[in-house]
Amino acid sequence: MSLSAVLLAAGSTPTPSPSETTPAVPSLQDAQESATNAAGWVEENWSTWLAIGLRVLLILVIAAVLRVVVRRAITKLIDRMNRTVQAVDGTAIGGLLVNVERRRQRSQAIGSVLRSVASFLIMGTAALMILGTFEINLAPLLASAGVAGVAIGFGARNLVTDFLSGVFMILEDQYGVGDSIDAGVASGEVIEVGLRVTKLRGDNGEIWYVRNGEVKRIGNLSQGWSTAGVDVTVRPSEDLDRVKAVIAEVGERMSKEEPWNELLWGPIEILGLDSVLLESMVVRVSAKTMPGKSLTVERELRWRIKRAFDAADIQIVGGPLPAVEDAAAADPTAGMAAPSAYANTSSPQAQAATPLTPPSVTK
Repeated sequence: MSLSAVLLAAGSTPTPSPSETTPAVPSLQDAQESATNAAGWVEENWSTWLAIGLRVLLILVIAAVLRVVVRRAITKLIDRMNRTVQAVDGTAIGGLLVNVERRRQRSQAIGSVLRSVASFLIMGTAALMILGTFEINLAPLLASAGVAGVAIGFGARNLVTDFLSGVFMILEDQYGVGDSIDAGVASGEVIEVGLRVTKLRGDNGEIWYVRNGEVKRIGNLSQGWSTAGVDVTVRPSEDLDRVKAVIAEVGERMSKEEPWNELLWGPIEILGLDSVLLESMVVRVSAKTMPGKSLTVERELRWRIKRAFDAADIQIVGGPLPAVEDAAAADPTAGMAAPSAYANTSSPQAQAATPLTPPSVTK
């Protein structure tokens, strides 16, 4: 290649051809060919796209209908469970165990959890089926979801533990609003039951927030019935038959008076001697009461037994003992020592004990 040709190629710009500057106008024949190709492509693929669309629509319709049916079934099941009290249906205990607030809160919690789980499973399955309809490979998606689930489970294991424990506590009806429970870490009256935290009102008015995952044991003091127990301590010289008769009379009179006839769910029983010691003996008295009312019944029962014992001249050990008078008055000077001979300075003993005066020293 010559030098002039190189310089000409480097310094000069080629002149555009008329075909490059003017856009080509498609002819009628080209447009007809393009339309024919598009129509042929549509004609070849319309059945596939229509089948996919109908499949997706059918999946969505079935998922929506199934979701509505399952949610309604769960709601009816929960309502039926709350209306039925197992083992105590139709009794006074059953009416006390299941109150309106407890039913409402339990129904809301259980129904919310079951409906959310059902909706998640149904709609999640429908979404995976739709993705499979579009021939999308679900293996990487499922693997990523599994890894993410494991990571979230390890990171929020305490939250998951609290949530699952709360679900089972509500499902098993271990306690409800208004119950007095001992949860180990705290005790008091339940004022709110949640899926993660239970709120308790303590004896001094404080509010305890107890995580459901931390509760290892629960003592419900408000389910079924309570037991009022009173220990009566008397002297071993008392007549047991007389003591028993007085306590039985107190119990019979108390069980017929209001409001104790409603709080007592059984007769006041004298169980017998709980212990016999050298200076005392203990008589055990017990009664079945309304849940949470055992302490009230115990206080009233002690009050009545004390008054009945005072009237029957039966002494309860621990009270003031009668004063014992001495047969002979004690000599007030018996504890005084005899006067000492050294107290008188003029006595021979005191003079003999007086130290001698040292002689004077002269220079």
